[in-house]
Amino acid sequence: MLAELFHLVGDNRKDVDLTWAFIRSGAITVLPISDRDLPDIEALMRKYHDRPMDFADATLVHLAQREVLSTVFTIDHDDFETYRVGGRKRLRILPSR
Repeated sequence: MLAELFHLVGDNRKDVDLTWAFIRSGAITVLPISDRDLPDIEALMRKYHDRPMDFADATLVHLAQREVLSTVFTIDHDDFETYRVGGRKRLRILPSR
């Protein structure tokens, strides 16, 4: 999620500007969610209620499933090492530990 990217970047204006340039370069794709995605996101939050899975995590996992992606960008390694897509498939987490 972009929120995590900007959290990692911090408040330095130059770093923020470089991050926006990186996003606009097309190196990453920002995927939309709609009302149709909400039931699946809610189901994920219920499935992983013991973590607990928040909305941001559920959205990333849902988009990975929906778009058949195997890599996510997150700083939340502990939870994302638990989450699965497509049944039992683990996600590749960037940045790595």
